[in-house]
Amino acid sequence: MDIVPKAKVVVLKKILRACVEWLALLLVALLLTLLIRAFVIDNRIVPTGSMLPTIQLNDRLFVDKLLFKAQGIERGDIVVFHAPENAGEEKDMVKRVIGLPGETLEITDGLVYINDRALNEPYLAEAPRYAFGPVTVPEGAYFVMGDNRNSSLDSHVWGFLSANKITGRIWIRYYPFSAFGKLTAPPEEYFLSSEVLP
Repeated sequence: MDIVPKAKVVVLKKILRACVEWLALLLVALLLTLLIRAFVIDNRIVPTGSMLPTIQLNDRLFVDKLLFKAQGIERGDIVVFHAPENAGEEKDMVKRVIGLPGETLEITDGLVYINDRALNEPYLAEAPRYAFGPVTVPEGAYFVMGDNRNSSLDSHVWGFLSANKITGRIWIRYYPFSAFGKLTAPPEEYFLSSEVLP
């Protein structure tokens, strides 16, 4: 009679040990997921058309939250950031970096000028139909704009973006699968050679 209860105890111990191991494995996986999303890589779904045609409505994107800090922000980078207080948004936003700290920016005649030199922006949906500036981007800030310039609430509406609001840089589009990969890179020569501000 003692053999049966001992066998049951052994089986129960094995089941309990397996449950504890699975629970520990799940907790480690959850912790790693949270750490990776908080500090290394995250994902975003784009709910607006402000970055058309580069980013389509409901595109799914991976966001680099670690390497961009070491590499720095450059003109043309598409960044994710906490919406500034005066942007009228509560959710994070996605825009392209156009003006860097210390640069003077002006928008006129459908072109963006940086330090009196026109930008080459083949990624735009259409040229801006408004005038803005000139303004000088302060240290520790950026001037960001949507690629769909005439339908984007961006720095030309709510002002400069503080560098400490930037949480990451768009890395790749992972959905839809037909468009999987890196987003269109900015041109090698970002300035138009023949267009200077009069």
